Amino acid sequence: MNDKKIHKRILSPFAVKMAALALAVIVQVALIVVSFGLLVDRIGPFIKYVNIAFEIFSLLVVLYIIKSDINPVYKIPWMVVIMVFPLFGGVIYIVYGRYHFSKREIARNVRTMEKARGALDSRPYYNDEIKERDSDVYVQTEYLLNRADAPAYRNTTAQFFPLGEDMLPVMLKELEKAEHFIFMEYFIIQEGEMLNPIIEILERKAAQGLEVRFMYDSFGSILKTPADFVSKMRQKGIKCYEFNSFVTVYGSRYNNRDHRKICVIDGNVGFTGGINLADEYINAKTLYGHWKDTAIMLKGEAVWSMTVMFLSLWDGSFRQADNFENFVPTREFDYDDGYFIPYTDYPIDEETVGKNVYLNLINRAKDHIYIMTPYLILDNVMVTALINAAKSGVDVRIITPGIPDKKIAFMLTRSYYEVLTNSGVAIYEYTPGFVHAKIFEVDDKLAVVGTINLDYRSLAHHYENAVLIYGAKVIEHIKADYLDTMKKSRRVTYEESRRQSLLKRLLLPILRLFSPLF
Repeated sequence: MNDKKIHKRILSPFAVKMAALALAVIVQVALIVVSFGLLVDRIGPFIKYVNIAFEIFSLLVVLYIIKSDINPVYKIPWMVVIMVFPLFGGVIYIVYGRYHFSKREIARNVRTMEKARGALDSRPYYNDEIKERDSDVYVQTEYLLNRADAPAYRNTTAQFFPLGEDMLPVMLKELEKAEHFIFMEYFIIQEGEMLNPIIEILERKAAQGLEVRFMYDSFGSILKTPADFVSKMRQKGIKCYEFNSFVTVYGSRYNNRDHRKICVIDGNVGFTGGINLADEYINAKTLYGHWKDTAIMLKGEAVWSMTVMFLSLWDGSFRQADNFENFVPTREFDYDDGYFIPYTDYPIDEETVGKNVYLNLINRAKDHIYIMTPYLILDNVMVTALINAAKSGVDVRIITPGIPDKKIAFMLTRSYYEVLTNSGVAIYEYTPGFVHAKIFEVDDKLAVVGTINLDYRSLAHHYENAVLIYGAKVIEHIKADYLDTMKKSRRVTYEESRRQSLLKRLLLPILRLFSPLF
């Protein structure tokens, strides 16, 4: 390799970005260590009074945590950390543990939500029709309308994609049809066989004068996206932003990531699901065996909610002020295919919409609950709901990965097998590889496809989105894919779930205690 190539590799955007990040972390750790060392030298015999001061401060922080209305499953590990490390536990919580939304951010979010609510109210929705058809489903849809500003729509149809490689050619085809605008929002992006043809279309559409917007999560893509990606996109005429730019680990805002996956085309077509824009999601690259993921495409009136949720986060995050009415659907629709409720979950409002939708589905199921999730890291409320459903005669099945992407998450997932299988919940591990899909299918009449995992981070910290579907034909396809995936999976027995080494039995309770902090 000649000197020019070596120089180019050393100064690549990725290398510069990672070097800057490493330097920032080293400098900050050094400052903390040096500052503390100097402090100890100066205070000498007064160290015990400093210890007492820190302990009092940590005790006050514990009292603050007890008084707060956050989930107890999140309180307990922080209280343990603070009491075990009283000198620094309270400080660590203040820096990393609290929600760090300022009053200004909250006020801006309130204004954006009011604007979004007005935009949604400007177009017809059909919650009252559901009330006449099924009172149990109506309760679920009313919760979404009242607490998540998510109306129920008709005149919409859907196509379900069992794999990322099934979705990509359809998405490319629909992007090529765009005439007015394209909005895209993803957690992970990486140049390759999936992202590159999408960017090529976006570039051409922007050159034609279309409004093209693209945002991605900084932390989700930090090891995958060049540092100059945003500037290159803007040079191509694409409005591009990096959500919640990850500068340093010193701070807690990286906890609140944009985990949503949204693609909206002309307000008429919308894609969502678990699929990010990287090659492993279409099995063009193998990381953990076969990558099983799913997505859904909506066409019709329900896409309006997806347009509004994209614009709300875009405007709220990047301090812009769009007229939402400029992006209404450009077509009229006349589909007779059930009801669709796209919804989103924001950490800033502390309303756990994703979790509550799942709980409502579990608690109201009468025949079966089919769940597919990459992570099964549950709190007591969710465990109790699943157990009670199984004990009540509901057929509860859960498909999890056979090959993990994260070892600790896999250990935690398996740690719930014993209590669930003992109560009659059927657990299946996808033998060919990794399951990244987030699917609920209930009683042949309700389904959820989206981005929301069954773990604390997804249910409490992240920005998420999904679609609740009622009485539509696509539910048959979702169920058929579930049953087909189950055939490729291995059922985990209760006896097998009990066979754990002594080390794991000692370690897993500790990991489960601190899992909300991962």
